[in-house]
Amino acid sequence: MSRLPEKIDPQKWIASVFASRDARSGGVFKRQVCDVERITGREAFLAEVERRGWQALENGRHFIVCCNAQPIRRVRSGGSPARAGEQRGRAPASALALRGASD
Repeated sequence: MSRLPEKIDPQKWIASVFASRDARSGGVFKRQVCDVERITGREAFLAEVERRGWQALENGRHFIVCCNAQPIRRVRSGGSPARAGEQRGRAPASALALRGASD
C-alpha cells in the first residue's frame, strides 16, 4: 500500500473520505486511527460522522464507519477471538477430546 504524503489538507481529506462510493451508497468504510489522528484529528472526524447521523466503531487500530443510521448488532462475541487454524462451526480438537472423555 502506498504511504500518505507528509501533509494532507484535512478538509479535502474529509470531503474525499465521506464522498467515497461506499459512503454515498450507505455502506461501510474503515480508516486507520493513526491516519485519522494525523490528518484531521479524532474529534473532527467523529464530529463529521455525527453530523451525518452515522455511527462509528473503533476496533484495534481502525475506525469502522457505518454510513447509515441502521442499528448495529454484534453477531459474534466471546471471551477470545477465534484461534488460527480453527474451522468455523467446529469445536477445536481439545474440546472434542474433553467431550469424548466425559461420555
